[in-house]
Amino acid sequence: MKKYIILVLVFIFFAIPKTLSATKEVYEVVTKLSEDIVLYAKKTNEDLYRDFKLDFKGETYFIPFGINVTNPTYAPKIFYQDINEDRKKELIITLTKGYGSGVRDEEVYVYSYTNGLIDVIVDNPLAIINKNVKTKLTPEKAEITLGDKVFIVDTKSIESTHLFEDISFGSVIDYEVINKNLMVRVSSQITPAMFVGDIIITYEYSDKMYQAKEIKFITDINKNPFYGLVKH
Repeated sequence: MKKYIILVLVFIFFAIPKTLSATKEVYEVVTKLSEDIVLYAKKTNEDLYRDFKLDFKGETYFIPFGINVTNPTYAPKIFYQDINEDRKKELIITLTKGYGSGVRDEEVYVYSYTNGLIDVIVDNPLAIINKNVKTKLTPEKAEITLGDKVFIVDTKSIESTHLFEDISFGSVIDYEVINKNLMVRVSSQITPAMFVGDIIITYEYSDKMYQAKEIKFITDINKNPFYGLVKH
């Protein structure tokens, strides 16, 4: 019996360090902004990155619930800019949870720095749209009302059986930092394959969180800041 206990203890002694070492080895660099701002994650067999670890200027932080696809085209983005005009830079990380034909699902993390990185809440763009945008979809037209402006898109040429019950938002949620502004593009969809424009939300820091400062509906791709040359 004593021999058995000793053998078990010896096995545990040697097995634990190997397990810990193997865990450390699965982290890989996913993206980096500079040599002192680097994002790591663990790749799963689901073609996803999970368990994110951030090295920020000699300090280590974790994003335990973050998810990003492993396709390098949709690698996480890191921004380090003053987006709230407080003369201090904020750290912004965007992760892509899913993508496909007519699909891009991103989430954003924003951090301020005071004796360490502090997570700041960003209002959900779908909640913002739900509060501020009214929609109506018929076989004749798609109607979006934003404040005192009404936008109408003709739908007569579309087979009515293909139309949704109402205009849908959420299959494309795309965050960017443009001209030192945190912005998000949310596409408006009327059929499984047809979009009629984008809701563009520009955030501002207010009441200790990032809320909508400006909301626009844009149908002209040439006037959409998310297309063409994006100035970070």
